[in-house]
Amino acid sequence: MKLKIAVVTAGTWLIFLLLAIINAITRESLYKPFLGDLLAHQLSSVIFILLVLFLTYAVLRIGKLELHNTEAFLMGTTWLVATIVFEFIAGHYVFGNPWEKLFADYNLLEGRIWALVLLNIFIAPYIANKILRSRKIK
Repeated sequence: MKLKIAVVTAGTWLIFLLLAIINAITRESLYKPFLGDLLAHQLSSVIFILLVLFLTYAVLRIGKLELHNTEAFLMGTTWLVATIVFEFIAGHYVFGNPWEKLFADYNLLEGRIWALVLLNIFIAPYIANKILRSRKIK
């Protein structure tokens, strides 16, 4: 991976981390009391999916990065692994969440859509890169 792409990958993930924390605080303090846990989780997940897509597109566009497909998937894989590691390590050891609660967010049958957030984090660089390439061709 080229140095510029590696720096952008790391820096963007740190921005994702900040946005995820802000998103969680907003969910817990503003709309979870009105919507309940499940609907608040779903809304928060959709909001974060959109934030990731928008930020990925903006970073690639502003940074004038044209990624090969392998670079886009490497970026997405890096973000995915960093997110999962942070979620479980910080979620359990820093924030004190039990393992059961952390794994519960992966249960699609119960309406928990965190897995879709992770899928989006993985494919966002590929999607944003494809959109940028298609706009450049026209």
